[in-house]
Amino acid sequence: MISKKIKEHVLGSSLIRAMFEEGKKMTELYGADDVHDFSLGNPNTPPPPVVNEIVGDILKNEKPTYVHGYMNNAGHESVRAAIAASANKRFGTNFGQNNILMTVGAAGGLNVILKTLLDPEDEVVVFAPFFGEYRAYTGNYGGNLVVVSANTETFQPNLKEFEEKLTAKTKAVIVNSPNNPTGVIYSESTIKDMAQVLGRAQEKFGTSIYLIADEPYRELVYDGDFVPYLPNYYKNTIVGYSYSKSLSLPGERIGYLVIPSEVDDYEDVLNGAIVSNRISGFVNAPSLQQLLVAKCLDVEIDVSGYNKNREALYQGLSEAGYECVKPQGAFYLFVKSPIENDVKFCEMAKKYHILIVPGAAFTCPGYVRIAYCVAYETIIAALPKFKKLIDETRQKQ
Repeated sequence: MISKKIKEHVLGSSLIRAMFEEGKKMTELYGADDVHDFSLGNPNTPPPPVVNEIVGDILKNEKPTYVHGYMNNAGHESVRAAIAASANKRFGTNFGQNNILMTVGAAGGLNVILKTLLDPEDEVVVFAPFFGEYRAYTGNYGGNLVVVSANTETFQPNLKEFEEKLTAKTKAVIVNSPNNPTGVIYSESTIKDMAQVLGRAQEKFGTSIYLIADEPYRELVYDGDFVPYLPNYYKNTIVGYSYSKSLSLPGERIGYLVIPSEVDDYEDVLNGAIVSNRISGFVNAPSLQQLLVAKCLDVEIDVSGYNKNREALYQGLSEAGYECVKPQGAFYLFVKSPIENDVKFCEMAKKYHILIVPGAAFTCPGYVRIAYCVAYETIIAALPKFKKLIDETRQKQ
């Protein structure tokens, strides 16, 4: 018999993944052209062409034992040094290879750092709406998730409530910007104020509170917007990054943690994370993918396709009568449900072969997430159906 904890996870399996699986079934029934699947953040944009060229060059020119063999649990030294140098150039930091730990994607990185930091009953604070797996990641190590309610006017963090919810048990705070599911970028003024709140809490409780910046969408930004780099604002910041979205490599599971030398107990945190990487069963991040991303640090990320989708979907839904804060980054719209019950609204959408995810999955009921990392044609074909869907809700009210 499986464990009680896993049985709970099975019963409460991700609404996002459930929608994705349902989409595959609907495609078999109705055909791909008649199913509009906006459920999963699975990039439709292919990786930059140079990615395949680099992989070929690595396999052709490097020794197989180097490409496919074990290395330090933190990752290849040359890769970590290259990533550190790139960050220094971009963000004015002073990182070295010993500030970088290669991980199995951002999810692997978050699990590694939470395993490193948390004792049972320690608290991890998150801002609604948030990626639902944060709850499971925290629970994996006996931690308790503390949720700051959503500010639905702007979807910037509610810092007044945030300060009220910090306690002597608070060990970490997770920030995701650009945000999944809203696409909102947390402003520089928000980050500065957040840093002050955390500074006051550390002084009040005599503890270290680590700010974990979950940044898989950092490169997906529109209209020249600016994403603050959190280590420049708060010294106890640890960054988790992934190439899943920027290089369209979600299945390759490659990312890294940045653990700045300035964080409290740096040596212990770094060594603990390296050990956690090993004993969690990751051992090390995939070797070939490490070598690949080290050669892609200067690859220009083209967001024009996502931006085209963003503009078409936002304009089309707005004209149909939907309400939404226009996203500044990532590839999601977080739309107010025309009816109070967002789960019921998503069920209604299936009648029109539209798959979207209820806001309840992100601890923000009353909204739905629409992932626009799909073909432009999918959006254009779906817009008339979105119009029929909202018209149906109006007729029933």
